[in-house]
Amino acid sequence: MPVWIVAAIIFILSVVMIMSGRGGGNFYVAALVLSGVAMHAASTTSQFILFVSALMGAVVYGKAKTMSWPLVLFFGGLNASLAFVGGFKAHGFGGMTLKVILAALLFIAGVAMLFPEKQAAKAAVSRFGFWNIRDGGNRYVVNLWIAVPLTMITGFFSGMVGISGGSFLVPLMVVGCGVPMRTAVGTATTMLAATAFMGFAGHTLHGGFDPALAIPCGAAAIAGGFIGSKIALKTKPKSLKTISGILTIIAAIAMSANALSGK
Repeated sequence: MPVWIVAAIIFILSVVMIMSGRGGGNFYVAALVLSGVAMHAASTTSQFILFVSALMGAVVYGKAKTMSWPLVLFFGGLNASLAFVGGFKAHGFGGMTLKVILAALLFIAGVAMLFPEKQAAKAAVSRFGFWNIRDGGNRYVVNLWIAVPLTMITGFFSGMVGISGGSFLVPLMVVGCGVPMRTAVGTATTMLAATAFMGFAGHTLHGGFDPALAIPCGAAAIAGGFIGSKIALKTKPKSLKTISGILTIIAAIAMSANALSGK
């Protein structure tokens, strides 16, 4: 498939994914693999695309003050660190194994997106293992017993297969921490930039970075990230969340079929 067509697909995906704070790495990897790119090269390129698109989104969300820096630094640090390890360890697995892992993660993320997200109570919890955050006029209560291991697991496998992890981070913040949806989207997007960069670095140490493919796709993703974040500030992501969930499940099925075909 010509690079310009792949870049056009990446542009459309980045607009939709940055709007919902989910990065889109699952779609990027699936699109690249299905267009004929080898799995390891697709994972590396996906992380590069995620980094530049999320970075652009983070700039827009930051100016609009729709993110929580305490959450960005805490969860972003955990997620990014494990993403580096996952990206580095990925080359110890075969392409088919990574495709199967990706398909499973896609399916789980897709189903999770179809469930309604109800915000948790914001009352302070004075017990060990709970982190009470005051950020502006908002209060978030983070259950560290659940949030820390889930964030670390998400970061590791996100870096391994070249996805963002946003499909898991947004529900975690909204349901587990009582973060408003719009703030969760902005916060997740900022975290995804750090996670994607570390995953990209881990993959690049083993090679697999193709500038001829990554640079055009990255340019398209920057434009998509800017447009998507601007649209997100004016719209509610509820309907988009459902659409993204359905498309993610479809991508999981397509990836499973590709893995079973042995291509």
